[in-house]
Amino acid sequence: MSALRRRVVAAVVGVAVARVARAGLRRLTAPTGVPRTPWARQNYRGTTVDLVGGPVMAVAATAAAGCGAPDLPTAAAAVTAGLTGGAVGLYDDLVGTRPEQQAKGFRGHLRALRQGRLTSGTVKLGGMAAAGAVAALLLEARAPAAAPVHRLARVVAGAGVVAGAANLLNLLDLRPGRALKVSLLAGAPLLAGPTGGLAAGPVGAAAAGLPDDLAERTMLGDCGANALGALLGTALAARTGLTGRLAALTVIAGLTAASERISFTQVIARTPVLRELDEWGRPK
Repeated sequence: MSALRRRVVAAVVGVAVARVARAGLRRLTAPTGVPRTPWARQNYRGTTVDLVGGPVMAVAATAAAGCGAPDLPTAAAAVTAGLTGGAVGLYDDLVGTRPEQQAKGFRGHLRALRQGRLTSGTVKLGGMAAAGAVAALLLEARAPAAAPVHRLARVVAGAGVVAGAANLLNLLDLRPGRALKVSLLAGAPLLAGPTGGLAAGPVGAAAAGLPDDLAERTMLGDCGANALGALLGTALAARTGLTGRLAALTVIAGLTAASERISFTQVIARTPVLRELDEWGRPK
């Protein structure tokens, strides 16, 4: 199958699976139109939304990325990253609201761990680190031959990109549609080339999920945002060598560190272009 055909198939699968999965899960979690606990969440405006958007996005984006992969090891890398990101994110969504699980930011979860408390956020971080490492190892099957040290550096950097992208997209998921818009913008440049199908699937799934997310009917939660971010991180790692991965990791790490001190929402609100893009499509 040609690269172009893989991209088209992946995008179509992403849209189709997102539609079908949403319809099926909504019947189970909200047959009367009102989400059942623990699937009901209050968003930033106090509107009750359905957390089912997260599992739908994780399943749709992962399945589509696997269909768009150029070979079996790359497909396995995408499936590992997407399903693990969705699983640990869903665990955090369902367990992380408990009082004993509360911790703010990366430092907060590490502080809790030093105090002997294993938070759902720590489980999520550990799970994503492991998934990133496995995905990066699988991607080495299609990488050019290199010295062992260079290969190790590629794996470490690739793991950081996969896990870091998952975490960063989750940090951005604070307003309806924001994480999905970022996914579409970040995924567009990744559509080119032999590995473009890896990004086409998540991009298609994100496009399919955007209307419900903007209308405040569903939300991604950690499950959807982590899965989508991990898949885009895998697509980025699959098309770059060590230099590209290190550059991407530097940007991801810088933004993640900045989030500990500044509010992305406030920065967006103070920047006219970003504010207009962020608010586009939301209910007034």
